[in-house]
Amino acid sequence: MTMRYPATRWQDALPVGSGIVGALVYGSIKRDTIVLNHDALYYPRGKAQAIDVSELLPEVRRLMSAGQYREAAQVMPQAYTEKTGIDGSHTSEGRDPYQPFCAIRLESATDGPFSEYRRGVDFGTGRAWVRWTDESATFTRESFVSRVTDEVFLRIRGDKPGSVTCKIALDKAPCEQSDETTLSNSLPGDVELEVTMKASAEDSKVAFCGRYASGFEFGAIGRVEAPGGSVNVSDEALVIEGADEVVLQLALWLGEAQADVTPASFDKVFAESSELHQELFDRVTLSIGDEKRQSNEEMLMAAYDGEVPVSLTQAMFEFGRYLLISSSRPGGWPANLQGIWNGDYAPAWNSDVHTDENIQMNYWQAMQGGIGETALPLFDYFERFIDDFRQNAKTLLGCRGIFIPIAMTTNGVDTPRIWSNWTAAAGWIAQHFYDYYLYTGDESFLKDRVVPWLKETAFFYEDYLYEGDDGKLVFNPSVSPENRPENSNSLMSINATMDVAICREVLTNLCDSCEKLGIEEEGVVRWRAMCEKLPEYEVNEDGAMKEWLHPAFQDNYHHRHQSHIYPVFPGIEVTEESNPEIFEACRVAVEKRLVIGLTSQTGWSMAHMANIYARLGDGDRALECMEILSRSSTGPNLLTYHNDWRHMGLSMGGWSSTPPFQIDANFGITSAVLEMLVFSKPGLIKLLPALPTKWAKGKVTGVCCRGAVTVDIEWDRDDGKFAASLVSKTDQKVLVKIPEWAGGAHEMDLKAAEQTVIGAQTQ
Repeated sequence: MTMRYPATRWQDALPVGSGIVGALVYGSIKRDTIVLNHDALYYPRGKAQAIDVSELLPEVRRLMSAGQYREAAQVMPQAYTEKTGIDGSHTSEGRDPYQPFCAIRLESATDGPFSEYRRGVDFGTGRAWVRWTDESATFTRESFVSRVTDEVFLRIRGDKPGSVTCKIALDKAPCEQSDETTLSNSLPGDVELEVTMKASAEDSKVAFCGRYASGFEFGAIGRVEAPGGSVNVSDEALVIEGADEVVLQLALWLGEAQADVTPASFDKVFAESSELHQELFDRVTLSIGDEKRQSNEEMLMAAYDGEVPVSLTQAMFEFGRYLLISSSRPGGWPANLQGIWNGDYAPAWNSDVHTDENIQMNYWQAMQGGIGETALPLFDYFERFIDDFRQNAKTLLGCRGIFIPIAMTTNGVDTPRIWSNWTAAAGWIAQHFYDYYLYTGDESFLKDRVVPWLKETAFFYEDYLYEGDDGKLVFNPSVSPENRPENSNSLMSINATMDVAICREVLTNLCDSCEKLGIEEEGVVRWRAMCEKLPEYEVNEDGAMKEWLHPAFQDNYHHRHQSHIYPVFPGIEVTEESNPEIFEACRVAVEKRLVIGLTSQTGWSMAHMANIYARLGDGDRALECMEILSRSSTGPNLLTYHNDWRHMGLSMGGWSSTPPFQIDANFGITSAVLEMLVFSKPGLIKLLPALPTKWAKGKVTGVCCRGAVTVDIEWDRDDGKFAASLVSKTDQKVLVKIPEWAGGAHEMDLKAAEQTVIGAQTQ
């Protein structure tokens, strides 16, 4: 992507990353800033205090059954406060906020007015660049983070010898003041950070060390090469004069493992890093129509005029792939609410891992987009805190198995709050575990990681659920994130549809997995019996899928979450073929969300809705959602925001003056595009199931399917041309559905590693 304007805030900077270390390049000519991040740097507040309040669950259920929902919600938090003296309802307790690491401060000498200023990011290589011309030379700055060493590299070059003169220092990240016009180094009151900065002309090094009140230290050390120039020190900064080029190589360290820099060639390291990045990025390619890619400003202005360019949609698709590759790597932490890019010491929601939608949306694209290894940090992260999750289940609700908080960072401990009545997080995360198996066919992963996780989740359901008078299992209390019934003053409910759907999915996948592996015969009998006792989905008087299956709770359409659509998306239980009545009721339910207007929606919810419409086979509505998102909640560098950041009436209002950058919609757009092009479940693949009218011509390669099948498709609807090839890892029989204009459905026998072609052979 290319831009014509520099950034004045970190939110508008150019993001680069290795999956573990990230950098935000502002791109100003004279005074530039590069904010650095490390995926493991969270401010250490410490764990919340775990207190057993599980004996109160019967009282909570009694109050719920009596219709005293607000009273029920207060029982456990009040007991927690009485026992600890701590407000158990405080949403940040035990959640360490994600932190900026430090910043590179760069001052450059300039000569005369600039012209031809551009900045951008190469999605395929992971390089950010800035270019301009003044009266002395044409200058280029390049930045990347090595996927091999996690070191940050910055190179400044002029096209004339001796033209580079600059000053480089390391410092805290700049903090934005509330008036949004000035910058300072002040920190929020709850972050205690002591900073040391050093520079040495003798070895051309700059250094930074940060120390929290707890004693935890982190830092960076950088080495500068300036061929043809001189290097001196002024005010803890390196001053370089008359160089042909300047290269800064910077290493980050955490804790006791202080780093140093071993000099390396910029070009050599970039070649090694970009090769690894490019291989991941190129696994899926997409070309829609023939539009030429313009600058971000030009594409966004066209969108604001009402006609969103196809090139902008394709750029957002590619950007989402780029961001996930750059923010999630095996061995690291999963991408949080901001991926790995944050310049705020007090980020919104602590820039945490939100489990009621956001972390899941971050990874929807991973398997289908052929970059399944980016999901491995997700599994590692949740398995790391399994003991905390078991403790939660026991102390909060008196159950075996695991209970995951709705929000977490460096630990998994939860305290009794209103959100602690939402019990479906472990089951929703389980979907990602099982999907990894479905897409890869990796039976070792199924046995060693999927089944153990599913069993822990099932143990919780075995203890938590009880039979109602009708013989059906009851979820009480239950929450449909983050919505409340129309006729209730509390989030607390009974039998939220999402709870039922996720439980059914967990038990079904567990039984199928155990039967495949030939294990847990007695458990399978129990879990199948539980499935039979789960409540059935219901349709309300409007013809919409009910969000709560208990008769006491009425649907509330004025909300951004659409949790009750789970069986259609992100689940794969309900399709038009398997359950047409519920499939249609889900379509009506989504329409009801839009009938009440856009002001109840957010950036990520429009991305979610685009994915749902793709599953419903409505490509035009899916594209409309993405186009609204690009007009309302997308910044100049294409990063997405929680809601309409300029208050233009295209999404939820009532926020602060600066709605936060939130990366899940970036990832959700990429997922939606993939869903519009391919749907899959074991034994069924749909090609172009939700093709928008505007996408009359295109080509996509490398899309992955459940069942370990890879698909390439090329189409030109105006000419009636369609061609697809499928390659399977195993021998299997699959029903392949393609649009009626391209020939309809095919029963196909796929042979392992052989290409199977539908339609004309692609050239």
